[in-house]
Amino acid sequence: MISTTAVHALNAGLALAERPGEFQGAVAIATAIKAPKNYLGKLLQILAAAGVVYSQKGLGGGFQLARPPEEITLYDVVQPIDNVEKWSRCFMGQQTCSEKTPCALHAQWESVRDGYFAMLKESTLADLVAQGGIPFQSP
Repeated sequence: MISTTAVHALNAGLALAERPGEFQGAVAIATAIKAPKNYLGKLLQILAAAGVVYSQKGLGGGFQLARPPEEITLYDVVQPIDNVEKWSRCFMGQQTCSEKTPCALHAQWESVRDGYFAMLKESTLADLVAQGGIPFQSP
C-alpha cells in the first residue's frame, strides 16, 4: 500500500526512534536499514523539510527526530513521500463524488480509506519501537 521510498522513510524513522536525541549519519542509517546511501540522504532531507527530522551539518551532525517518537505518526512520515492525502479523492475519479452524489464505490472506498488513514494517524514510531522495531519490508 506504500511505495518502496516510503518503506525506506519509515525504516529510517524507526532507526532514529530507537536512539532518540542522538544524531545519526545518513550513511549509518542507510547501512543499518539496507537502503541506498545517496538516496536515503535525499529522502531524509525531504523529511527534514516536512519537520519530521532535524538535520545538522558538521562534526557530530546528521539526523535526529524533530519530535519525540511518541509524537511522530506513520502518517507524518509517509505523507511527504507518498502524498497519501490524494487518496481523499473519489476512487473512480469523479469530481462530484460525495455523500449526496456518491460514485458506485463511494461507501466501500470511504471505509477502506478511512481505516487506512486512521491506522497511519494513530500509530507512532514509538509504537513500532515498543513492538520490537521490526523493519518494514519493501513491497
